[in-house]
Amino acid sequence: MYHSIIRRKVRTLFQAINNGNAQPVIAGFAQKFEHVFIGDHALGGTRRDVGATAAWYQRLFRLLPDIHFELHHIDVQGPPWKTLAVVEWTETNSGTDGVKTSARGVHVAHISWGKITRLVIVPDTVKLTGTLERIFAKGVVEAKAVPIES
Repeated sequence: MYHSIIRRKVRTLFQAINNGNAQPVIAGFAQKFEHVFIGDHALGGTRRDVGATAAWYQRLFRLLPDIHFELHHIDVQGPPWKTLAVVEWTETNSGTDGVKTSARGVHVAHISWGKITRLVIVPDTVKLTGTLERIFAKGVVEAKAVPIES
């Protein structure tokens, strides 16, 4: 039953992102957390506070304003105090230049008592870097900005 609740919550959080709303995700973090996005680019890095994490999601929506996730598989394991949720997805976006791209990836969430203590996002960094390079070349300077970290 507990794992079903977590799966449903994961779907709800991804739907919020699909709707351009990161607030439910941000509210889902524990008091002490780590938000990691793999890669050496404007969306990469590690954040450990709400301000930097909120700024990261704002950047995500500026760079990939129509980002959309299709979930393929959600695996949930462990007890409420030490839960691991792994989500496989395909993400589509049009960048800021209208060129549609698609890539697969994984979210790995460590959850304790319903709050995310660590979120590691593992995108296809080759495709993402290509998108960021493309939109930078069309004048979006933020696509090559220093990662937001804390």
